[in-house]
Amino acid sequence: MEHVRRHLKFTGRVQGVGFRYRASYVARSIGLTGWVSNEPDGSVEMEVQGSEEQINRMLSMLNHDAYIRIDRIETMEIPVTESEHGFHVRGY
Repeated sequence: MEHVRRHLKFTGRVQGVGFRYRASYVARSIGLTGWVSNEPDGSVEMEVQGSEEQINRMLSMLNHDAYIRIDRIETMEIPVTESEHGFHVRGY
């Protein structure tokens, strides 16, 4: 299974609704690595690494959360980080 790494920027109702902790829980439960962080402009940024299928599954689960409303996701493919372990929440 080939791994990819994505840098994602989420806008919408994504701060103050548990987005980072939900994303962290989902990512860990399906074996993704990376991080998620609130940004001063009200967006949330994430770097996530795993298979395309795993990343799409995580995005689907986040889109179906009752409190989160994702209006837009900006996506950029970035190089895989070989030595990364786990998924964590960063502050801003």
